[in-house]
Amino acid sequence: MSGVLNTAALVVPDLYVQIVTPGILALNGVPSNIIGIVGTASYGPVNQPVVGGGYSDYVANFGPLVARTYDMGTHCYTAQLAGATAFTFVRVTDGTDTAATLAAITNGANISPLFTAAFTGSGGTATTVTVATGKATGSFAATIARAGRPSELFDNGFTTWAQLVAAINNGISGGQTASKLVIASAGTGAAFAIPTTALVGGTDGATTITPTVLLGVDGLTPTGMYCLRNQGCSVGLVADLTTSTSFTTVDGLASSEGIYMQQCLPNGTTIAAAVTAKQALGFSAWTKLLHGDFLYFNDTVTGVLRMVSPQGFAAGRLSALSPQQSGLNKLIPGIAGSNYTGSSGANRYSEAQLQALFAQDIDLITSPQPGGAYWGLRLGHNASGNAAIDGDNYPRLTTFIARTLAAGMGTYVGQVINASLLSNIQATLLGFLGNLLQQGILGSVTGALPYAVICNGSNNPQSRTALGYVQADVQVQYQGINEKFIVNLNGGQTVQVTQAAT
Repeated sequence: MSGVLNTAALVVPDLYVQIVTPGILALNGVPSNIIGIVGTASYGPVNQPVVGGGYSDYVANFGPLVARTYDMGTHCYTAQLAGATAFTFVRVTDGTDTAATLAAITNGANISPLFTAAFTGSGGTATTVTVATGKATGSFAATIARAGRPSELFDNGFTTWAQLVAAINNGISGGQTASKLVIASAGTGAAFAIPTTALVGGTDGATTITPTVLLGVDGLTPTGMYCLRNQGCSVGLVADLTTSTSFTTVDGLASSEGIYMQQCLPNGTTIAAAVTAKQALGFSAWTKLLHGDFLYFNDTVTGVLRMVSPQGFAAGRLSALSPQQSGLNKLIPGIAGSNYTGSSGANRYSEAQLQALFAQDIDLITSPQPGGAYWGLRLGHNASGNAAIDGDNYPRLTTFIARTLAAGMGTYVGQVINASLLSNIQATLLGFLGNLLQQGILGSVTGALPYAVICNGSNNPQSRTALGYVQADVQVQYQGINEKFIVNLNGGQTVQVTQAAT
């Protein structure tokens, strides 16, 4: 490899072949579509981030959605309706959660093990245990099953419960790994058949959820919202957290992690109260504040028309857009009405009402949109209040670019500082930004390059490089969003129209 051999101190005449790694890196953008959701569930790990591709993955890990406040599954479902395809879930509980069990069964002098669900929650009842005759003569095998998860078969000539329990809890050498669905304990004597039996009981720990539980604690062992740190989420929400005193705490994590958090005022909040609440708070560009107009949707899981927070719909729609886009005027399917408009969508916001909300950068999902009679985000702004950075595109595109650079440019650390290094750094940055231009993520009205990179001797004097510093100055001009489209119509019988050949 180049750099291993000291080519200035060769003595022996010979052929020396060095493999030279390309000096210019090619940066590939990081994902910008992952939604982080924090809330309750009927099953699954607690305070641990779990990755999923959609509602079916959610059900496999956490059980079906539950029609209650703070439910993660509900927001996953609505986000998927809006186009989301990538999630990171964090389940929280109030500490009263317990696991479902299959009590020990007595058969003569033999007593079966106690089977306990791997995770707490009433959803553990979807797990079943079957003990039947094994492949070897006189042996028994156990099958552990749960909808949406691969079945687990423990069959290795077991004749006693002790052998079977050890296999379930520790796995079989060269075979089935330890169970991810249950924990087995005790059991005496020979094994015996148990017909397919579901676990029973289990509690969700979702009765007394508070903002403190949802927000959690930051630190070496984070809980709640702070489990989203370093998970690569570009959009996020804390399910149904509408307590305004918690908004700035959520915004603090959002801005530090680059997660565009969807926060929402309480359902039924008046426009005047929404304006007052916003004026009392300060937000970074990484919070979208949604008006407290909750949405109706047809919940096919529970079979009812439900009213829910707009957080999931907003997060899902934004995650499905490339980062330079705004949520403004983009169709959000699956909405049947809102608290204000009614389930039939009969009412409409007036121009004055929208103006009052938008003056405070409070967004909402409503119908109609500028493009027609469909549901969507009506403003496309974050809650910063700064006109230079208040578009949906600013936090998402900034996070995308920053994370991509952080993920790839570190390779240059530790290299010798010389003109070649500075040139390679500049070329890598220009190549990445040029690719964004080709993809339409960057652009300009005039066709001029919307970016510039300086990494040479002008901003890296010897006094700095001697101390180990290298600096690259990058400027990127984002594309504007067409929010106020003006068409000047000059019509009338006396208008003189001049046509030119094209």
